Amino acid sequence: MAHVTVESGGMREGSAHWRSPSPFLSRPRGTNTQQTDAPPLIRLEDVQKTFDSRTQVLRGVSLDIHPGERVSLIGANGSGKTTLLKSLIGLHPITGGRIETLGERFSGRPNGQQLRRLRRGTGFVFQRHCLVRRRTVLSNVVHGMLGAPGSWRAFCHTTAPESWRTRAMEVLEEVKLESKALERADALSGGQQQRIAIARALIRRPKLLIADEPSASLDPASGRDVMELFTNLCRQYGITLIFTSHDMEHAMEFSERVVALKAGKIHFDEKPATISTAMVGNIFV
Repeated sequence: MAHVTVESGGMREGSAHWRSPSPFLSRPRGTNTQQTDAPPLIRLEDVQKTFDSRTQVLRGVSLDIHPGERVSLIGANGSGKTTLLKSLIGLHPITGGRIETLGERFSGRPNGQQLRRLRRGTGFVFQRHCLVRRRTVLSNVVHGMLGAPGSWRAFCHTTAPESWRTRAMEVLEEVKLESKALERADALSGGQQQRIAIARALIRRPKLLIADEPSASLDPASGRDVMELFTNLCRQYGITLIFTSHDMEHAMEFSERVVALKAGKIHFDEKPATISTAMVGNIFV
């Protein structure tokens, strides 16, 4: 346990004093809350996306993802993986079809209220960590509350409400960085910085976690550690996970479904155990 005290108005070093655990940490561990008989958390119906009226990136993608599932998206560069991720949460307007995510149904783009609700229910982990490097680790995690009511207070951990700081320390403990809370983010290694990004994504207790090439900028050992960490957390807490990857070992090991995109269409949607070498090879030709 970190020797850091959470107090009103800031953080100081000293003996650890903890409030009662939050609902985030009290959820049962080691359980997969996936409910395949429940309505899909995400539904894409014949989704199409064209850039500049000429370049068609998504060509009629239909896909259901259920609560608690862990799904990897694979495919060659330009196959539409990142565009699909951004479209399903409204960051890219679609040019055809319909999307329903976290109960928000839209064609084209979600309206302002829908977009705010989508962002509140979604955590993001990017290939580049997107941290404020001169800020403390704790402040970077608190930044995950930006967009919540009163979010101007998430600018820095010293201005954040005590409940947010406590929650930030809890998720830092989950990613094994609670002892680094008051260090500057740029003093940590690449793998540790990606752990900060995971903690920042988890502080909202999201229903959905989106990760775009989360291990691509890391060395193999750090990349594997990061993949193990956030997939285990998602499984333990029933968070639906969708991640893109060019690493087939990661896609096969850390997801329950592998969705392959080729030329903007779903090439296959299979469980890892049913995927052959020939199937994988056909994605990249």
